[in-house]
Amino acid sequence: MTNPTASDIPAQYDAGGTERALYEAWDAAGLFHADAAHSNRNGGSRDPFTIVIPPPNVTAVLHVGHGLNNAVQDVIVRWRRMAGDEALWVPGTDHAGIATQNVVEKLIAQEGKTRFDLGREAFVARTADFVHETGGVILQQLRAIGASADWRRTAYTLSPELSRAVREAFVRLYEKGLIYRGYRVIHWCPRCLTSLSDEEAEFKDMHGKLYHVRYPFADDASRSITVATTRPETMLGDVAVAVHPDDERYKALVGTELLLPISNVRIPIVADSFVDKEFGTGMVKLTPAHDPNDFEAGKRLGLAMPVVISPDGHMDEVHDAEGRVPASLRGLERFEARKKIVKMLEQQGYLDKIDQHHHAVRHCYRCHTVVEPRLSDQWFVKMAPLAKPALDVVKNGTVRIVPERWEAVYVNWMEGIRDWNISRQLWWGHRIPVWRCACGHEGAFREDPSPTCPKCGGAWTQDEDVLDTWFSSWLWPISTLGWPDKADGADLKAFYPTDVLVTAPEILFFWVARMIMAGLEFTGRVPFHSVYLHGTVRDMQHRKMSKSLGNGIDPLEVVEKFGADALRWTMIAGMGLGVDVLLDPDDLEKSFAPGRNFATKLWNIGRFLLMQVGQEPVRPLASLDRSKFRSADHWIVNRLADAVADCDTSLGPVRPANGAWPENQRQAGLRLDAYAESARRFLWNDLADWYVESSKNRLAEPGDDREIARALLVHCFDQGLRLLHPIMPFITETMWQRLPGHTAGTWLVTASWPTAPARSDLAHEFEVVKDVITAVRQIRNDYVLPPTQPLTAHLAGNDAAAALALAEKAFVHRMCRADLTSSAAASGAAAHSLLDGGLEVVIPLEGIVDIAKERGKLETELAQLDKQLTGLRGRLSNAGFTAKAPAAVVEAERAKEAEWTARSALLRAKITAMGGA
Repeated sequence: MTNPTASDIPAQYDAGGTERALYEAWDAAGLFHADAAHSNRNGGSRDPFTIVIPPPNVTAVLHVGHGLNNAVQDVIVRWRRMAGDEALWVPGTDHAGIATQNVVEKLIAQEGKTRFDLGREAFVARTADFVHETGGVILQQLRAIGASADWRRTAYTLSPELSRAVREAFVRLYEKGLIYRGYRVIHWCPRCLTSLSDEEAEFKDMHGKLYHVRYPFADDASRSITVATTRPETMLGDVAVAVHPDDERYKALVGTELLLPISNVRIPIVADSFVDKEFGTGMVKLTPAHDPNDFEAGKRLGLAMPVVISPDGHMDEVHDAEGRVPASLRGLERFEARKKIVKMLEQQGYLDKIDQHHHAVRHCYRCHTVVEPRLSDQWFVKMAPLAKPALDVVKNGTVRIVPERWEAVYVNWMEGIRDWNISRQLWWGHRIPVWRCACGHEGAFREDPSPTCPKCGGAWTQDEDVLDTWFSSWLWPISTLGWPDKADGADLKAFYPTDVLVTAPEILFFWVARMIMAGLEFTGRVPFHSVYLHGTVRDMQHRKMSKSLGNGIDPLEVVEKFGADALRWTMIAGMGLGVDVLLDPDDLEKSFAPGRNFATKLWNIGRFLLMQVGQEPVRPLASLDRSKFRSADHWIVNRLADAVADCDTSLGPVRPANGAWPENQRQAGLRLDAYAESARRFLWNDLADWYVESSKNRLAEPGDDREIARALLVHCFDQGLRLLHPIMPFITETMWQRLPGHTAGTWLVTASWPTAPARSDLAHEFEVVKDVITAVRQIRNDYVLPPTQPLTAHLAGNDAAAALALAEKAFVHRMCRADLTSSAAASGAAAHSLLDGGLEVVIPLEGIVDIAKERGKLETELAQLDKQLTGLRGRLSNAGFTAKAPAAVVEAERAKEAEWTARSALLRAKITAMGGA
């Protein structure tokens, strides 16, 4: 890349013509590559800093949620790279078992086939080909938004290396007795034809119905009891009705039998303490094969467990259910069967009533089908032994969760954790490495065993199921760094534990908690010390953006229209800690105006500044003689020191000093919006609005004063670009390359992070000048005086402060078109502004405004305002209003009162200044 100069800066910044070429130059220079040898854990001189990307699905395309998540990660890793760390950002993708298999199944369905027509081997090969052809697109797209990941380390959860890690983890847990096969009620998706974990079966609020059904006594049909259910189709699998053993109402009924409607099967009334005597009638029907709570009760009571719904969600006598499902119901889809069963109950006189019922129903997290609780053989991980240490490290501060509110959610989930169902009835994924023989012998293997059973010599076969996708994802921080193949390797030693995990709250349990468990179980160390949970991108109706709602934003479209820096700035600057980002998909211009406008302003600042200072090298800041500084020079040095300190405070601390976060640091740092504002304020408000303006005349005259101004302008712009670079990498790099004296072949990407310069004790002098200018501008605004109207500002009350302002009277005049004088103002109408330190700015108004006319207008406005204020105060003093009105309404009225009161005081002051009473 050639070294550009100030003289060739175009009038407008061309993001489209700049960003791609600049990214390719960074990549070609190897600027994002981290070297394990440089880590001080391997004898190098640098602290390591590591982030692992939450691996997107291999077939995913970039959406705005990815854009936000990866922008946050990139800001953090670019900051630490500039701060001198050996910074590694590990990219990669997830094979996404259910999601990818669903996509491929839909493709072959278009050919009139199913996966069973192809067979397992051919289907897996077809899926692998599909992934090879279409997978990884998202990683290429991430480059467009500036992601500075170490692409040479790109990982994939189904690669041979990571697959070995999955097997190693499985076998270790199996050998410790922490993985077992269990027959229990699990969440089943009839669409995906697989089991789901608790976390994958997501609750969704639904309007349903509660059906009250009468069960007659088997030996006396004139008597009955009533039970309620939301799923009448499962009643065909009822095996008992339970009551609490201490419920006096029903003690005498325990042991008697009821006749199950429709099936006409005799079922007993049993006693179990899980029944809540106070809820409803105190009677609960038991369907052990189709309800997890009923299953536990059924095990305790030794009840039968008939399965009456098939894997694909149709009614059938699947297992131990002979005679329970009438022929008229067999083969009916479960919700169609529900309608028919309700009708049959009504016709037979067993339906007592139907209530409307709002309740939470589990859905498949991938296809959104209503999940069916179903009795099934599955593989599970015992979670309690793994959860305890993972809970302890959060409680003791070894791992912090930011924002703090999510820590309580994490603790609550971990304390109530249930065993993890890890088997999936899919073909795409890591096949469970367990072989079993008809003789009963079973084993888990790191490598495929011989085809014959070592116990009996017969053939044995591998388990048909694959592992939950998250079983590979929970190993991501260690598997991507070489575990277990290189458990003592340079990468794992240099970069593990990693540092910050950036993700969304919705996968706190899916992924974050499990990674902490896996890290502790397999390495004895936590995988990271900080978990940063950012908000969600939502539309203006606060709805999460999604393809189904049609309210999404394509980040690549934003990049094409406004540039990657505009996208990044808008999201980062608008993202408070844990706060959602609101964007309007129907108005991209408005949504991304903050980033676009700031990029334009920054370009204009840089273009003007660089054209003014020229291309001659400038003196280093340390070599400048501060005794020759003007007041503005002292001030800008201090503003730079403040900006660096503010950015450091907002971003840091980087890592816990002694292995655990002290209480006062658990929520410190990672305020990216505050950091963004500090960098913006320095470049735009301090440097451009004030210091550049104060330096214009100095640059025209050769000599020390000019060279000091040049040096400070270049140094401050250089440092400001460094502060801003992690958020807006492209435009800052482009401007930085043009700085006077820039060394060809050096990059802002790897330039050092700013350190605060030594502060000056004389910066307050320029603050006085600023305050005078601001006061004059405010008076112009208050009295609606045109910018071209010449004014005279009389300074009084503090001679020392007045002298400081008078020393810069030419600058003051240029900034606010006012002549300064220390002479007393003539009597008559005047505007007054009292500044800190007692300095008063007085601007006579005689001859500038029509005093009588303006005073009359103000008095009329004041009279109207006072009348409104009297009415408002009357409402607020009325206890009936403040007690009955909504709190938000009362609060708004009080705010209005404060605003009107302040306005009334201002009007009175202005009337007094104009000679009024």
